[in-house]
Amino acid sequence: LGGCTGRLRGARSRPGRDPSPAVSLQQLKQQRDKLKQYQKRINLSLERERALARQLLKEGKKEKAMLLLKKKRYQEQLLDKTDNQISNLERMVQDIEFTQIEMKVIEGLKIGNECLNKMHQVMSIEEVERIIGETQDAVEYQRQIDEILAGSLTEEDEDAILEELNIITQEQMELPEVPSEPLPEEVP
Repeated sequence: LGGCTGRLRGARSRPGRDPSPAVSLQQLKQQRDKLKQYQKRINLSLERERALARQLLKEGKKEKAMLLLKKKRYQEQLLDKTDNQISNLERMVQDIEFTQIEMKVIEGLKIGNECLNKMHQVMSIEEVERIIGETQDAVEYQRQIDEILAGSLTEEDEDAILEELNIITQEQMELPEVPSEPLPEEVP
């Protein structure tokens, strides 16, 4: 894109260096504006020559009027060519501006892709699967706790829990045996 403007008339560029896209775009716009100014000059000239041709015809100078109308016709052809050149320059300016937008979008996509790749390097698929598995295990465990706390135990579960509670209670409450001998009497 650097040297995409070619060598436009009036466009200055240093040998061995391609102008930046911004400079190229500016040069294209300047060239377009110069052509528009040239068009205005030709249009003014055409109006003057048309009026002069009428004047010459009134004065009976048909040959000079004819020569002036030929010149006018040639300038009209130049005006058509200038219209085409302006149209081409405007199309090129629009294409360059759109390409610059596309380049920004591509650069944004590139940065986003690099960011995603870095994040993927930090977290592998195996790591994600492991975390998801642990999360599912924790959710299942919490569900079981919730069911227990909510009293959604079956009668069988209740009986098993009571039996286990009795066993634990008996283990903790083993009392010492009572002596069979009489207690000694206290001496005052």
